Amino acid sequence: MSFDPGQLGRSQADLAQTLRALRKQAGLTGDRLARRCNMSQSQISKFETGRRIPGPVDVERILRALGTPREIADEVTALARVANTEWQGKRSSWRQGAEKRQTELRSLESEAAELRYFLPAMITGLLATPEYMAAGLGHVPGNRAGIVDRKVARQAVLHDTSKTFTFLLSEQAVRWAIVPAPDMARQIDRLVMVSRLPNVRIGVLPIGTVMPRGPMNTFTVYDERLVTVENFTGRIVFRDFRDISEHLSVFSVFEECALFDGEARELLARWADELRDL
Repeated sequence: MSFDPGQLGRSQADLAQTLRALRKQAGLTGDRLARRCNMSQSQISKFETGRRIPGPVDVERILRALGTPREIADEVTALARVANTEWQGKRSSWRQGAEKRQTELRSLESEAAELRYFLPAMITGLLATPEYMAAGLGHVPGNRAGIVDRKVARQAVLHDTSKTFTFLLSEQAVRWAIVPAPDMARQIDRLVMVSRLPNVRIGVLPIGTVMPRGPMNTFTVYDERLVTVENFTGRIVFRDFRDISEHLSVFSVFEECALFDGEARELLARWADELRDL
């Protein structure tokens, strides 16, 4: 099934209608289907009315219980995967207010226990200085000072030792100059400082490191339940376990290639000193 951002909301409604139609075609009540699937009747009802989006595993259990033919089951499973994908366009986010996006990120960060960030192009807000943040918001309409304040406030989560953070940054992400050299040096100094927190790991991937995968895009994995992938026009949110597993696998590949701890801090300090010497 092809990916069309404009159809994601529609796919959720289509999935609910399809599951309901297949149950009725099989001649089962919601209660009987629930017992066959070892689910509650209210859970089945929420799936069929669109009040809750079933995950692909839930859909597979329902289809097996209904005895759905393989070719139809494959189509419905593909539909479930799209229904568990969300497109968040940047223009829509701007209309709602960039402050709202900061609130959403804060909620994701507060709910997760293990957070993994792959950063091939730029430094993320949790690691950024106010000057770096402000420069990165140059294309964003609205109250940029307010957004910077919210970004800075979010950084307090790094000191929550009930959580663990792993950031993987390419050399390009660290050295891409969106602020003047003195400010870039201070930005890199902050990376060194944050890397000393007991629950934070910062890995660096220097240019020239041989890696089996290309750094295609920025992504963040929240525990093992959600992945966000960013591009110029927005972000995709994946909840399908197969998409999450693939991103965790890619993250592990880059993690094995990265420099951490003393090696990373030594390299970062050298890059910061080079900027101060300019």
